Amino acid sequence: MAEQAEQATQAAQTERVRVIVADDHECVRIGVAGLLRASQRIDVVAEASDTHSLACQLDAHVCDVVISDVCMPGMDGEFSSLSMLRRLVRTPRAPAVVVLTMISSAPMLSGLLQQGLQVIVDKRDVPHALLPAIDAARVREPFQSACTRAALDCAGASCEPCVGAPSAREWEVLRLYVHGMPINAIARQLGRSVKTVSTQKRNAMRKFGLATERELIEFATQIGLT
Repeated sequence: MAEQAEQATQAAQTERVRVIVADDHECVRIGVAGLLRASQRIDVVAEASDTHSLACQLDAHVCDVVISDVCMPGMDGEFSSLSMLRRLVRTPRAPAVVVLTMISSAPMLSGLLQQGLQVIVDKRDVPHALLPAIDAARVREPFQSACTRAALDCAGASCEPCVGAPSAREWEVLRLYVHGMPINAIARQLGRSVKTVSTQKRNAMRKFGLATERELIEFATQIGLT
């Protein structure tokens, strides 16, 4: 079995790989695509800036691997491509997935692993980790880059994974809050009660494994929500 896995990995390292790169930050997307195009065995067949354009590119192009951020603008008002990526890893013969992220929250990272997103590259590790991650994804082997692995190891086995993503309404509240709008003002703007808005903010934080205001602000900065 080990010999077969090694042979599959060696084959993956010699075959040309068709890749779609998806990230809502243009500088990241251009940098990653440029790095991949410098490789003799990677064909970047398309790029996407949000979940809707990723879906369109998947329909338009045959690809082997999707490299995507998990916190891109979504198709239903939420700020997450998690649902689409989760469907890809659960669909037979669908492209493999490499998660590209700045998230360092251990509960969130553990949640990604639990949902089948086993190949995760921290954006700080891209120069030396992206190609090995693609090879691992191609043979459906787990891979976490150095910064991702360090965050998980620091949390230890007691880390409680967070599962799921905030709803569109919860994202809306979270976005306004991290931009400095008080709960009362958010409630007035959205036409909801203060209690409802407070609950939606709390639910969004819980789904991301965030316990304090400081963790919320740090997380929002990491994913580009601020």
